[in-house]
This record gives sequence, structure tokens and C-alpha cells, in this order.
Amino acid sequence: MAFDGIFTHFIKQELIDNLLYGRINKIYQISNYELIFIIRSNKQTHKLLISIHPIYARMHITNENYPIPQEPPMFCMLLRKHLENGIISDITQKGCDRIIEFHIEHLNEIGDKEIKRLIIEIMGKHSNIILVNNSNRIIDSIKHISPFLNSYRTLQPGADYLYPPSKDKVNILTASKVDFQNLNYLDNNLDKEIVKYFEGVSPQVAKELLHNTFINAEGLYNSYLKFIDNINNHLSPSIIITPKKIYFYLFPLESISGEVKSFSTLGNMLDRFYFNKENSERIKQQTQDLKKFIKNELDKNCNKLNNLETDLYIAKKNLVSKKYGDLIIANSYNLEKGLSSFTAKDYETKEEITIKLDPFLTPIENSQKYFTKYQKSKNAINHLHEQIKLTNIEITYFETLIDQINNASLNDALEIRQELEQAKYLKPNISKQKRSKKPKYETYTVDDAIIYVGKNNLQNEYITHKLAHKNDYFMHVKDMPGSHVIIRKEGKLTEKEIRTAANIAAYYSKGKISSSVPVDYTHVKYVKKIPGSKLGFVTYTNQKTIYIDPDEDLIHSLKHK
Repeated sequence: MAFDGIFTHFIKQELIDNLLYGRINKIYQISNYELIFIIRSNKQTHKLLISIHPIYARMHITNENYPIPQEPPMFCMLLRKHLENGIISDITQKGCDRIIEFHIEHLNEIGDKEIKRLIIEIMGKHSNIILVNNSNRIIDSIKHISPFLNSYRTLQPGADYLYPPSKDKVNILTASKVDFQNLNYLDNNLDKEIVKYFEGVSPQVAKELLHNTFINAEGLYNSYLKFIDNINNHLSPSIIITPKKIYFYLFPLESISGEVKSFSTLGNMLDRFYFNKENSERIKQQTQDLKKFIKNELDKNCNKLNNLETDLYIAKKNLVSKKYGDLIIANSYNLEKGLSSFTAKDYETKEEITIKLDPFLTPIENSQKYFTKYQKSKNAINHLHEQIKLTNIEITYFETLIDQINNASLNDALEIRQELEQAKYLKPNISKQKRSKKPKYETYTVDDAIIYVGKNNLQNEYITHKLAHKNDYFMHVKDMPGSHVIIRKEGKLTEKEIRTAANIAAYYSKGKISSSVPVDYTHVKYVKKIPGSKLGFVTYTNQKTIYIDPDEDLIHSLKHK
């Protein structure tokens, strides 16, 4: 990854081309780190994503659909007050640094026009979003920094805004041959010196400049000219996939060998690169307690199963008590009260065994004690088998929920919470907003087929037992947790339709990162609920099996048809 100053420069250009003089219609804060601006410009509506996530910090026009929280956080409400209905009059970048400023014309409370600046600092874990008035005073920032944390600058309401401290570097986009002559070519870490000397250069770009280059001023400058020509005249936003890591940049990098996927815009490329990467983080923020509860329930049942199996092992060992009781009775004529043990021949193995006795009991009382122990163990075994069966069902259920919540949207996660409330695992959360009775399943269209996908048990139950017709097709990964997939089509399915639906079923399952995932499919009429089982658990017959490699690119393309 290389969201460096050069990349930021071209992001700025893409934002100018699409958003300049646009009106900000709506602002949403979709997580602690992310904002969505809905902007109307050139008779088109655009979504601007701004993320200050410590790992996924970025800013670009997006086509993804993000979940909108019911109640906006305070910072979002403040931005709405100051920026909604404002016009973007300018978009600038500080030198070649990863700082972009939006200049927004807005009417204040008394109707006077003001220009405010929304400053986005894309700097990893130090990323921030700051709103500044026309006097350079900070109105607010999404992350506050007090004078006790940073003696150089304060990021709090009322403080003067200062740019982050930076060394006196040369802008890489306007560098001259003399600048390259000033580098120390005797340094063994020339790539690091390039990063320190030039503004806007990431370590990956430094390696690209040094790739297949004569290590001198002339050679490096020629490599630089080729690099500048590529970004100016051969811009081709690309993702480079290697066995160990995935990269992105403005064009395919020669220093990285791997599969290249090119995109028409930087926004489309970043949408694809970050597809689903932040989803689990967003779910974790907004449903952290739910995920913790499911994991605790799974751990609790795993521990319970371990204890039950230990008890079963002991109970089975204690079945030998019947034999001990029989041997005591058979040898009672030789035994007297007061003995602590005696030796007898085992009537099954013909070997001698020593049997412990309670010296305070008679031989008959000792035999009765062993018979009672045997009967308890026998009864316990039946009970333990039943409990182990029920506990295994619970473990399978919570493993399914963990898999589902890892693939869930915010709405899917809220439906999982609703399911747990209905099953009395959680207390109902009293909410003013009425919940929809109909789960929000996903729908895809492939040629003449409509594909319905359930991503939690409520959705699975609904699409399989209420929405589906008996001659629709049902699809599910074989022998592992996963989504129910229903295919509706008049007539026979084509190979493309089968493989696409199988890919969806494999992707939304525990086998998501595996290869050759087995997927069963059959008619819905052969799918039956398991009596007394958890929601969404079924059995089916007359199935066929297809093996598929889950393809995230295919899922991404289906979502954006």
C-alpha cells in the first residue's frame, strides 16, 4: 500500500474533477473513524468517504453502500450545522504532503457568507479531521490533542490550527536534477534517504525509483523522469497481488511482481482494495458486546463439553462396580466385617483383582454400595449422552453465529441480536424504533436467475421457508456453517448461474478463504427443518455437489451491478 503524498495529489485531482463547486447535501458518520459526505455536483450525486482509521486511513469517492447509524454522533451533528448546504469552492493540498483541505462556502446563523476549511490529515494512526473557521481557529476535530500530549500544536476547539511538524523537504513532483545530485549515493540505504529528502515519497515509491537503475545521480534522475511520465501520461490505478501481500498504486509498479488488476478511477480501485476490510472493524465498534457474548457462550459450551466428556469417561469406568458387587456376594461366605479389601478371580478375564471394602460395613452392605454406584453411573451415562448432544448443538449454533457476524453488515448483526433475544439468550433491548418483521436479505441477478442470500439465521429461515417456492433451488456449503442461497428461475439452471450461486454460498461460509469448497444444491421441496433445532438449521436430500473456489472479485462485481 502507498497512500503517499503523490497518491494524495492525484486523489485531490479526482476530487476536483468530480466535486468542485458541488453542494454538500448530507453528512453521515458511519463509525468512530469514518464520514460519508453526499455531494451534488454537475447533475450527479457523489459519495465522498473520509476515513481516519489507523490502518485504513484514506479519502476517495466511493460507490459502496455503507450502513447509516440511527443517531448521529456529536461531531457529525457539528459538521451538519456548519457544512450542510455549503458549496465546495476549492480543494487544495499542502505541498506534496498527505493533507487535503476543502474550502466550503456556507451561510452562518444570520445569513452571512463564511468560508470554512475541512482539513483531512491522512497520516496513519495520527490521521485526523479538523474543521477550521475563516480566522484559522479550530471549531472542532474528530480527535482532540491537548497541550499535555503535544507541545507543538493543540487540536481542540478554540485553538489556532497549525499544520503537523514537517522537515524541510523537496516536493518530489517539482524536483530538479540538482536535487538528485545532492543525495548521498554512498549510503547503503539510499531508498531511506530518498524518503527523508523528498516530500510525498513512500518507501515503496523509493524502491520503484531505484529498480533497474544505475545508482548515480544521472541514473536516478532518468528513473524519476520515467516515473513522472507514468503518473502524468499513463495513469492506470492498479492493485498488485503477490503471494504475501496486496499493493495498490497509480500504475503497475515494476519493482513488484504479481497479478495486476487495473481500474478506471482511483475511487473504484480503493473500493475494491478495501472491500470488506473495514467491515469487521465497523461491526466490532457498533456490536462489540454482541460478538463478546457469542464468543463467551461458545467458550462456555466448549468447557461444558469437556467436563461432560470427563464425567462420561468416569461414569463408564464406574460400570465395573456391578462386577465388584457380584464378586463380593459370590465370596461373602469367606468375608467378614472389618476387611478393607480382598482378592478374587475375575469371572471374565480369569485374572485376580483386588476389591476395596469399607471395614465398617458388612460384605452385603459393601456389595449394595457397589450396586448403587453402578446404577448411578448407568443412569448418568444416558443423561450425559443427551447433554453432550445438546451441548454440541449449542457449539455448532454459536460457531455459526461467529461465522455469520464476521461476514455481517450492521443490519445483519442487529438481526443476529434480535435472534438471540427471541431465543431468550439476551434480554430484549427496548428501542423506540420498530423493527421490521421482514429480514433484509441480499438479492443478486445473474442472467435469468434471481439469487436470494441469507447472511444470518433469521434471513436463512425467511428465504428458505417463507420466500422460496418448492421448485426453487437451495444451495449450501457441505458440512460447515454458511448462508442459505435460494435460486429462482423458470426452467433449468445454466452452468454460469449454478457456479455464481455456488460462489456466493462458498464466500459467505466458513470456507471463505479455502479452495475447492464443496457446495450442495437441490430443490427447496427436499429441504426440511430439523425438529426442535435452532433457527435456520435444516436437512436436505437429492442433492448434487459442485466444488468452487470463492472469488471475492465476483462478489464485488455482483454487488455493484
